Amino acid sequence: MKKTLRGFFAHIDWWLVASVLPILVAGWFTMNSFTAENYFAERQLLWIAVSFAVFFVAAQVDWRFLKRPWVLFGLYCLVVTLLLMLFVAESVRGIQAWFLLGGVAIGPSDLASLLSIILLAKYFSRRHVEIANIRHVFVSGVYVFVPFLLIVLQPNFGSAMILAFIWFGMVLVSGIPKRYVLFLFGLGTCTFLIMWTLVFRPYQKERILTFVDPLRDVRGTGYNALQSQIAVGSGRLWGKGVGHGTQSRLKFLPEYQTDFIFAAFAEEWGYVGVLILLLCYGVLIGRILIISTRGATNFEMLFGMGLAIYFISHILVNIGMNVGLLPVTGITLPFMSYGGSHLLTEFMGLGILMSMRRYARATHRDNMKNEFFGT
Repeated sequence: MKKTLRGFFAHIDWWLVASVLPILVAGWFTMNSFTAENYFAERQLLWIAVSFAVFFVAAQVDWRFLKRPWVLFGLYCLVVTLLLMLFVAESVRGIQAWFLLGGVAIGPSDLASLLSIILLAKYFSRRHVEIANIRHVFVSGVYVFVPFLLIVLQPNFGSAMILAFIWFGMVLVSGIPKRYVLFLFGLGTCTFLIMWTLVFRPYQKERILTFVDPLRDVRGTGYNALQSQIAVGSGRLWGKGVGHGTQSRLKFLPEYQTDFIFAAFAEEWGYVGVLILLLCYGVLIGRILIISTRGATNFEMLFGMGLAIYFISHILVNIGMNVGLLPVTGITLPFMSYGGSHLLTEFMGLGILMSMRRYARATHRDNMKNEFFGT
């Protein structure tokens, strides 16, 4: 029995798990201090338990069947169908991004992000010999553009932005010549400038400017961003203490359990707490990148890279909008924000990575010493 359990957990990266646990605890404590009812904290404990179960089950599955074209095609059609079904779903806060099942909101856009990573990893791993051909930039972009467009039409700009970051990041790490990427970036910039000058009307320009700089309208769309900056700044060095965050407890800070949980955490734990939180995220990303470099094939390596890009995008965008450096987009903070869809997706992605670690190629003993918190 002991040997069976040891084999069950043998390929789990415990440094990675250890880096996630403090983030989960920080999110739970922050939610637990919001209200006396503790609704979000109680529900989050259930989601964490289910997500860990998904993580360990996924780690035992041999996911190499994802390389089969018909499997990927079927999953792609499933995700696109779910995104299309959202257009007849109930609107939540003006966005048709979730299915409401028994009071539980399920968002397929998270699943679309994970599938895009798998799809791009498969596409680029099969074409590494001819990767210098610019058509691979366009073809890979078409695969992502379909779910991207459906998510934009919800309208869910935050999730669409994450998809764009995943595609752009995986294009960069796939080995495609950077001149092609620069060409596309320049083409997109010129197209936007032409539309700004000749197509967009004054009210459309104002909407875009307010999106980029929410503080232009602090009584309207910029209110959330302003309150978030106040919360982060008021935490100072050591924070106000758990349960003493005035911005969140007095509900000046909206969506303090999801989009702005970083601001609520920073107010209560201060810059020292934020530094520890970022350190945990750093260890998480570091371990993912190390595991990806030891992938058995290019597919496993690119999947690990894509998963790291997914987490980095979420972290940078969420914290950026919390401190006023980026527009407010409704992006959650990994493993910390309240919710089941994103938490299940994150643990599923890590579970698939652990499964790939089971049949990873051996690394030379001398190189093992250079690993980040190597095991």
